[in-house]
Formats: sequence, structure tokens, C-alpha cells
Amino acid sequence: MKITFIKQTCFIIAIMLSGFSAFAQNGTNKFIRKGNELYQKQLFSDAEANYKKALEQNAQSAVGSYNLGNSLYQQKRYDDARTQYANSLKTADNSHIKSDADYNIGNTFMEAKKWEESIKSYKQALKINPSDEDARYNLAYAQSMLKKQQDNKDKKDNKDKNKDKNKDKNKDKDKDKDKDKDKNKDEKNKDQNKDQNKDQNKDKNKDNKDQQEQQKPEPQPSKLNKQEAERLLQALSQEEKKLQDKAKKIKGQPVPVEKDW
Repeated sequence: MKITFIKQTCFIIAIMLSGFSAFAQNGTNKFIRKGNELYQKQLFSDAEANYKKALEQNAQSAVGSYNLGNSLYQQKRYDDARTQYANSLKTADNSHIKSDADYNIGNTFMEAKKWEESIKSYKQALKINPSDEDARYNLAYAQSMLKKQQDNKDKKDNKDKNKDKNKDKNKDKDKDKDKDKDKNKDEKNKDQNKDQNKDQNKDKNKDNKDQQEQQKPEPQPSKLNKQEAERLLQALSQEEKKLQDKAKKIKGQPVPVEKDW
């Protein structure tokens, strides 16, 4: 990650081009120099305070804004740093400051994983300084991360789409299952009704049979007197004897034998 630190030579050029009085120039120079010393010692908060004092002396100082942005960036206050880099772009007439400011703006966006914004800033830095290899490298990295982010989003969208599709499919499956369940229930009820009707018909037939048996004529008592009954039995007995004798006669006929003389 590139954090360009403005050297004293750049600071002198910026002061010479300003239209402020010698007193203002000396005050700005003093605080920026002090801020640079603290920055090199990694006392970024103290450096921040001196850069702000320099901007109080000269609010149009591109160097003061840029260096303040660097001290804020080192404190991971990326939004505040971006604001100061943008201020330096408005007031700077030095292409080196402008190119580095755009580059570092790209870095602040990269820290927030705002790949599209960082790509735009790196391209702007390369437009000002085409030989900046750091900007070219970071541009390629941001583009690859943006592609990866988009691919992951597409995968997630497809996954959600398939999930919804499977959900609808399962819903239809459950619907068909309920439909089959209702169908089986209807068939079961139909079988139950059939068995019930069968039982009812069976009971009905039984009742009809019982009714028919109840309606069957009962045997009437004989109208013959005792003497007539005895004569009838005697006649039947004689007839039976004749049939028996006839049968015996057929069976009892002897077989003749030949004489042996």
C-alpha cells in the first residue's frame, strides 16, 4: 500500500507559488516541518495536530492537506483522510501531489472494499502519471477483487434462486402428497361406505330370510283318525314287503350245476 510522504522540496515549491505574506509562509512552514518530524517518529496524532495548525495559517495549502490526510490514514480514519486528499486536489498545482492524492483516495476506498470507487481513483492517478507502477498494480488488484465480488454475488443469487425453486418444488410435492392423501382418504371412505352398504345388505337379506321363514306355512295337524292311520300304515307295510320279496327273488335265483355222470 502506497502512502506518499511530501518531502521538504515539495513543500518549498508549494510555498513559493502561494500568494501569502512571508509571515504566513513562515508559520505554515514551521508547523508542516514539525508535523513531518513527528510523522517520521510515527507519532501520527501529534503530526495531525501540527498539520492542522499549518492549515489554520494557510487553508489553501495543498501540502498541509495532503500530509494531514496521510496522518489520518495511518490512524485508520479513512473517511477523514479521503476528505483531506480531496482538498489537496482542489488547491494543488503540482501533478505529483495530485497523482499521489488520487492514488491514496483509491487506497481509502480499497480499505472499505469499495472496489469500483478505488478503480476510478487509480485510473485517475494513472491518467496524471502513467508511469506510476504502484497505481497500475493496485488497479489490477481492485479489478480482480471486483470480479471476484461479482462472481460471488452471482453464485449467491443462483443459490437463492435454486433454493426458491427447490422450495416451490417441495411445495408442489407436498401439495401432491396432500392430494394423494386426500385421494386415499376418499378411497378409504369409499371402501368403508362399500363395506357398510354390504353389511346393511347382509342385514337386510338376513331380515328378509327371517321374514320368509316366519312366513313359511307351519305343518298342519293330520286330519286322519286313529283307525284310518292304522290301515294306511298296514297297507304301506304290505307294499314294502312285496318290494322286499321281489328284490330277494331276483337275487336268490340258484345257478344250475352239470351232472358228473
